[in-house]
Amino acid sequence: MVTDPWILSNVEWETADTFTLCLQPRDGMHSFAFAPGQFNMLYVFGVGEVPISICSSPSAGGEVLHTTRKVGTVTRAMGSLGIGDCIGVRGPFGSSWPLDEARGKDVLIVAGGIGLAPLRPAIYAILNNRSDYGRVVLLYGTRTQEDLLYQEEIQQWRSRFDLDIYVTVDRATGRWCGNVGVVPQLIQRAPIDPHKSIVMICGPEIMMRYCMPELKKRGISDSRIYVSLERNMKCAVGHCGHCQLGPEFVCKDGPVFSYERVAGLLNIKEL
Repeated sequence: MVTDPWILSNVEWETADTFTLCLQPRDGMHSFAFAPGQFNMLYVFGVGEVPISICSSPSAGGEVLHTTRKVGTVTRAMGSLGIGDCIGVRGPFGSSWPLDEARGKDVLIVAGGIGLAPLRPAIYAILNNRSDYGRVVLLYGTRTQEDLLYQEEIQQWRSRFDLDIYVTVDRATGRWCGNVGVVPQLIQRAPIDPHKSIVMICGPEIMMRYCMPELKKRGISDSRIYVSLERNMKCAVGHCGHCQLGPEFVCKDGPVFSYERVAGLLNIKEL
């Protein structure tokens, strides 16, 4: 797939080390279609390329958003870019969240840290077609209040009567007076019908691992749980092998998987 040059139209710093890039096609003409859960390969010229999930609304047209953290050479270079700079875009790649399967069902969305970013397009898509879904619940947790993403947007979502949101932090700081604890502890409080629910989870693997027993306690089977792994992806086409998980290539076969498909692999130490 060809790398196209896009223009950086805005940079929004979400936390001290996490930012959102707003990109637009350089020609200003073509629209960009993707499915919630997919990712793009972003290339900083002269530095390198990294896979980053798309976090904008699938109905936004030409404007595409990516949220990432400054953790390596390429993302640090991205954090130094300014409005008007050019960045290469290749994609979209990967599988998507099961929005069609979720129609008519309750939806439980579980996010940890920056894992909210890959789930954000699914939330947009559900809210844009709200009558197609039952109860919709978002459980979101971060280390501290300062690590919460999209804080203004979360406040807007909380004002809706058709979306239940529970936010928690591992450690209370500043004036935080909300829930303190890890995300899996919220699952038992989620007001969903476990017999007609679809679960979508993205976050650190350790968080997702601890969510599974709590979901089983609610009577939700592995076949109705979907996870986004996104670990170690590098080439997006399954050639380099960095993201191989047993017989699966996360970039090519995922990053969204049914938990039933990967549960046995995730439970193998150091795989």
